[in-house]
Amino acid sequence: MEISRKYFTIPNILSFYRIAAFPFVLILALYGYQTAFVILLMINLLTDILDGIIARAFNQQTEFGARLDSLADLGTYFLAITGVIVFKASDFAPHMLSFGIFLGLFVLANILSLLKFKRFPSLHLYSWKIGGYIQGIFFFILFVFGFHAGLYYFMISWGILAFLEHIIIQLIIPEMRSNQKGLYWVLRN
Repeated sequence: MEISRKYFTIPNILSFYRIAAFPFVLILALYGYQTAFVILLMINLLTDILDGIIARAFNQQTEFGARLDSLADLGTYFLAITGVIVFKASDFAPHMLSFGIFLGLFVLANILSLLKFKRFPSLHLYSWKIGGYIQGIFFFILFVFGFHAGLYYFMISWGILAFLEHIIIQLIIPEMRSNQKGLYWVLRN
């Protein structure tokens, strides 16, 4: 019974949903069903917000949940990038250098974790959480109203800084620790 309470929490079920929905949302994108893709991507983003709020509010934060959430986040990132490539490539064409740097740092943060810690990162830094909200707002506006250059560059700038913080922390810490607040707190400890 203890195992089921540890793993089958509402936050974990929401993360499981995002992982299970991944192939279906990806198929929608690849077959060009933009409206259905956007709706399910927004549901994924909302469940990502909800799982964190519920986990903190009901003291259901666990190492397993942090790792599961991080895996679901990777899938959601991949889906958003796929949506950009499939549906909005012409909007992004003039901004490929900044988008490439953004994606490169994101990939580097994950590869560094795999090489150094033999697992995907689950730091959940404040900068990444805030960046996730900014990215979610950007993707909503992108798919519903169209490309907005000011919001794009705000999202990219924040994301690049958050990825750099993430990489620096990984270079400093001796082992992967979930749910860190940020560089300031890592250095303080």
